[in-house]
Amino acid sequence: MKIGILDDEPVLASHVENILTSAGHSCQVFQSGRRLINVLHHETFDLLLLDWNVPDVSGISVIAWLRENLEKAPAVLLLTSRSAEEDVVQALRMGADDYILKPVSAPVLLARVEAVLRRAYPEPPAAAIEQHGDYIFDIAAGTVTHAGRLIQMTAKEFLLALMLFRNEHRALSRSYIFEAIWGRNPDLPTRTLDAHVSKVRTKLNLRPENGYKLVTIYAYGYRLERLVKQAA
Repeated sequence: MKIGILDDEPVLASHVENILTSAGHSCQVFQSGRRLINVLHHETFDLLLLDWNVPDVSGISVIAWLRENLEKAPAVLLLTSRSAEEDVVQALRMGADDYILKPVSAPVLLARVEAVLRRAYPEPPAAAIEQHGDYIFDIAAGTVTHAGRLIQMTAKEFLLALMLFRNEHRALSRSYIFEAIWGRNPDLPTRTLDAHVSKVRTKLNLRPENGYKLVTIYAYGYRLERLVKQAA
C-alpha cells in the first residue's frame, strides 16, 4: 500500500517510514501540510499517517481538506502527542479512521495501520472468478470475457483492467497505477501507461452503452466509472 506520512520531526518521520517500508509499504514523507495537499492534487495514497501539530497546515486541517475536496479520500490515521479526550473525539468526528498517541511501538503501529487498511480496502474474496458488471475476470487464467466473448489481453493489460475495476469511482494517479503494475522502473517511458489504458479502453469497449466510462483526469490519472442504467 502507498502511505503518506506528515510529520515535521525528521527523526520520528524516518523511524515510522522504516517501520512501514520494512512491512512492504511504499512511503512518502512530508514535513509540511501544505506540501502534502499540493501533492494530493496529482497523487494517490491508500493511507495518510498525520501528525496533528505541524507548522503550516495541521493534520486536522488536512483531514478537513480531504473531506471537502476528494470524492474518495484515503484512509487517515492520526499519530500525535495530543492526548486530550476532546482532541480524540474531534479527530474521529472530522473523519480520522484511528488515533494513535506518540510514542508507539513498531508492532502496535503496524497492527493499527493494517487494521485501518483492512477496513478501508477489504480484500476481494479469494475466488478464481470475479464479475464486474458484465465483465468476467478469470484470475488464474488472466483472461476477461464480456457477453460470452473472450477478450485477448496481455498480462499487463489484464492487471491494469482488474485494478481499474476493483477501484471503481476512485481516482487513481498515473504514478500510483504505474508503480502497482510495473513497479519502480525509471527506464520505462511515461507513455507506456497511456498506451495500455488506451488498449484496455478499446479492448473492453468501455463505453456508456456497456455501463462503464474510463475517464482521463487532466494532470492526475484515470477513474473508471460504473454508470447507472436508467429505467425504461
